[in-house]
Amino acid sequence: MTPVDKVIALDPGEHAMAVRNVASTLDVFRSHFPRRPVLPGVLILDDMVAVARLALGEVDGRWTLVRADRLRYRHFVRPGQAMGIRVDVVGIAGDTATCRAAVSVGDRVVTTADALVLRREVR
Repeated sequence: MTPVDKVIALDPGEHAMAVRNVASTLDVFRSHFPRRPVLPGVLILDDMVAVARLALGEVDGRWTLVRADRLRYRHFVRPGQAMGIRVDVVGIAGDTATCRAAVSVGDRVVTTADALVLRREVR
């Protein structure tokens, strides 16, 4: 199960785009700056990995994040906002894949990852 609400575009092996609506009812908002809640960066990273798995066409194995390079959190994501998540596959070599990702709220880029490195574990 992916944490995204809607897949906008999918071209396995090339790219994927999805939307996640950040519900104000998430439990994390009670403890993560409750007076001015923001979505924790690790949850944004988790969403990027979920979309990367879609872009990689996860079928015969599970892609697991092994490294995130040049991960930048530029702006906060707040309850009630919708995140647009785009992941492009940069390359696949054997059981390792490298992807580039960007998360936007409206036309504002909030998070980028120059490289998400994932490894396929055959089931």
